[in-house]
Formats: sequence, structure tokens, C-alpha cells
Amino acid sequence: MKFVGSQLAYYMADKDFKRNSKVLLKFLALLGIVIVVYSILFHFIMGLEGQNHSWVTGFYWTLTVMSTLGFGDITFHSDLGRLFSIIVLLSGIFMLLIVLPFAFIRHFYVPLLESKKKNKVPREVPAKTKDHILLCSYDVIAKDLTERLKQENIPYYLIENDMDKALEYHDDQVSVLFGELDNENTFNLARIKEAKLILVNRNDIINTKIILTIREISPTIPIVAIATDIESVDVQQLSGADHVLPLKKWLGEQLANRVNAQYAKSQSIGQYEDLLIAELPVHNTPLVSKMIRETDLRQKFGVSIVGIWNRGKLEPITGNEKLTHDSVLVIIGNKEQLYNVDNLFDDYNVNPNPVLLIGGGRVGLAAAESLHKNGVLVNVVEKDPEVCKKVSPFCNQVFAGDASDYELLKRAGILEAPSVLLSTHDDTMNIYLASYCRQLNRELRIVSRISEARNIDIIHKAGANFVLSYATLGAEAVLSISKNQELTVLGEGITLFIIPIPSSIEGKSLAESGIGGKTGLSVIAIKENAKVVTLLSADSLLPYGAEIVMLGTIEMKQKFNEIYVKTDG
Repeated sequence: MKFVGSQLAYYMADKDFKRNSKVLLKFLALLGIVIVVYSILFHFIMGLEGQNHSWVTGFYWTLTVMSTLGFGDITFHSDLGRLFSIIVLLSGIFMLLIVLPFAFIRHFYVPLLESKKKNKVPREVPAKTKDHILLCSYDVIAKDLTERLKQENIPYYLIENDMDKALEYHDDQVSVLFGELDNENTFNLARIKEAKLILVNRNDIINTKIILTIREISPTIPIVAIATDIESVDVQQLSGADHVLPLKKWLGEQLANRVNAQYAKSQSIGQYEDLLIAELPVHNTPLVSKMIRETDLRQKFGVSIVGIWNRGKLEPITGNEKLTHDSVLVIIGNKEQLYNVDNLFDDYNVNPNPVLLIGGGRVGLAAAESLHKNGVLVNVVEKDPEVCKKVSPFCNQVFAGDASDYELLKRAGILEAPSVLLSTHDDTMNIYLASYCRQLNRELRIVSRISEARNIDIIHKAGANFVLSYATLGAEAVLSISKNQELTVLGEGITLFIIPIPSSIEGKSLAESGIGGKTGLSVIAIKENAKVVTLLSADSLLPYGAEIVMLGTIEMKQKFNEIYVKTDG
């Protein structure tokens, strides 16, 4: 009853209901007048026929004829009376059997159902909720982020101002609130003062308005905003955002870092405490054809090999893996250790030809700038003349035209290039180009952006060595901020996990725990108090009350929880 009451209360206050109820009441008033007039005429005609009936009988006869019940206990004997009966019957069919049901359904029942459906979407966050994350749009970043938040049992709520979209998200099991994003009451109902942070991820102009609205309510809530244009970063910061993420620029830089990995030097991709996580390609180095245990990187430099990339897959280390020209090691060590590793390859020649960049939009432009800054020559292939002008200051040469043109690619240096970076915003085109470039040059390191996660496996099969999406980068950045951690982007689907050691494996060695074999996760460090240990072996113990640092996919982490964490309770 409480639910029904709340539904009716909401419905009665609805503007559409008030408008519809006026229409319905007008029709009912007209119907009442017609019934009264017919009842009066009934008495008049009956009087002409010499019959005398009460007023109740008049209303009774009118309603039975209009509703087509027609009991036949009261009848007219004259032609005038029978003609009047026909008029009453026909008008009754029209008004009671056609118009009234339609009016009731159209102006009352359907709006009531719509109101009930709309009321399914909550307007406020449940009481006592705290440390939740608020989202302002369910874009590709939010979709990736919410999956991660579910895995880590972090509460979140999406604020949506479009009811149709809100209903769709609600039916898809997304935690959604309905409300206007420029209304202070919306954020009060979302308990913004108790939230951990809010992600403002609409367009640059709307973001500024939302940020200003939020700052009026809560001066301290951490605001993370997404900037499409680099020029809007300052605007959103001045409006009150704590972190403004120019993700397309970052994506270009991250992809450029992986292109640089073609050169024989380590490339830092993240940080944990004072340790750097880096990638080290072995292409054209003495490490090719050696097994991991034969590299002696730990013995010579003190760095730990914690994983190995093979065509998009991060594989855990056992020591028996044989390195190929496509292998990229994931190592961890301090700045000095990585510097010493790089010196190992100083005497080995690298391919001096320009890197080939296909697609010079925002992501491609950022990649070209990053490569240019690092002293890497870049040739760009781009169809749009305006984009060619923007990217030309950072390039060795710009080739205007279609990237599927073999002669154009040949002139751009596809046959000699050490790497190709695919930065078009079309997944299908990137998959096509990855396959095409791989066929033209088997030695290429192919780096590509991607939009949809379902295309990751396909583009790796097409020949890409490294793939990264805008959504993954955004989700990783927001999660890193929420945890006060450095941003570490290891690759599509690969994440750094830092969790307390479950009681079920405390005191055991890594070999006894079986983490790698059972889950596929790579254990890269153990933190006990303030001490971080990265030189791990099968005999390394998992101390009581310590933290364990691991690399792997969300699925691997979920498997870890199922095997180790749930046994704690």
C-alpha cells in the first residue's frame, strides 16, 4: 500500500496528469449533462404517452439504454418515444462504449503506467551510503569503469537526465539516478558530500556548468573531469575541477611510448612506490632465442622480470619461456637499475627509418608530438588536408591520401619502418590496416588504438603487437585517482592490483600459494610495513598483514577472489 500510495502521490503531482485530468473531467462533465438532458426528455415523452415514472427511473432507463443493456422493463409505445430511444442508444454507444474507454485509457491509465515505469528509476542515493563514485554520463569510459567498480565492490551511481536512457540503464542493472545535472537538488539527493569523487564526463561546455553547480554545494568533493579539447583543460580547472584528464592527448602519448619500445631501451609505463614498471623489447638484441632464466637481468642489474608480452597477451613468468623478436619483457626496478639495463643495448643498431603514423586526428597529433619530442622521426599518412597542416610541424613528411593505397604506403616508408602507429577512430579500419601492414612488413611493431573491447582479440590476430583504448585509459586514470595511486597503463585489460594478503595464504611461500598457476596473475612485489620487495622467488614468503602487488586481468583478479579471498570468511 505504501508503494501504491507513493506511485499515486508522484502521479498526482505530475504536470502531464494535471493536464490529462482536465481533459477527462471535461468529458465526464459533458457526459453527465447529456444523461441529465436525456432523463428530462424521458419524463416529457413519457408524459405525452400518459406514463408516469420517478426521476430515479428516468436515470435508470437512460443509463440502461446508453450502455446497451436494454432490460426492456420500461419502453415507449409511440414513434416519437422509439425515435428518442434510438438517439439515446446511438449516443450511448459513441460516448460510453467508444469515447469513454479511449479517454480513460489515453488520459489516465496509460499515463499511470508510464508514471509507474518512470518511478522505477530512483531519484536519490540510499541513506547512509558513503564513499560512492558518481558519474555524469554512461559513455565508453563509464561502461569500462563501472565493470571495474563492480569487481572491486565499490558503490557507484550514474546521474542521467534523460528518462528513456535512465530506464534503459536501470533495466540493464546499472545503478542509475534520474535528475538534472544543473540542479543542486540532484546532487544533494545523490549525497555528493558523502561521495568519494564525481566523474564529470559530458562535453567540455556542459562539464563546466556541472562543475560550477557542484562547487556551490560541496567545495571539497574531488571532481575528475574529461576534456575533449586540450584548450578546455584550463577552463575546467578554473571552474573548480581537481583533475582534468585530456585523455585523447594521453592516449596518443601512451601509444607513442609503445612505438618507442621498438628501440632497444626500457620504457617506463607506471610506478609503484619508488619502483618503475617498464617494458623492454628484445627485438634485435642478444636476448632473442634465450630463455628467461638465461637473461641474467636480475643477477646483473637487480631488476625483476614480472611478465612477458606476446602479441597482446601478458604471460606470467616461469623461467622457461623462450624469447622471440616479438617478445616484450615487463620489468620492475628503480631508475638507476633501468638505466643500467638500457646501457646494455647501447652498442646495438636500431632501425633509423621514420615511424609510420596513420591517422593525424587528436590522438595522432598527440602521438606525433610525443615522438617528435623524443627525437623519433615520423611519417604521417592522413586524408584530411586540414589535419595534415596541423600535424606537419611534428613530422618528417606528411603523405596526403588513403592509407589503403599501396603506392602511398610504400612512399611513406611502410617497407622500411620499424613501427606503425594506427590512430584512426574506426576500429574496422584499424583492423584492416593492421592486417595489411603486417603482410607488407613482417618485422613491424604495430601499435593501435581501439574503441570497442570486443575488437581487441581480432586486431591482435590481424597482427597488432600492442592495443590500447580510450575507455581503458580513462577508467584506469579515474581508478588511480580514487585510490591515490600513480597511473599505470600496462595494456588493454591488464591492471595492477594491490590488495592485502588473504589470511588463507598468509605465511605460505609463493610456490605453496599457487597464485600464478591457479589464476594467471603475476606477483611483482610484496609490501610489508614500508618495505617493498620485488626480488621474489618461489620460496618468497607471504607475510602476515602485508600487501601483495599483482599484474593481470579483471577475470584473473576475480578468480583470485573466488579461490583465496572468499575462503577467509
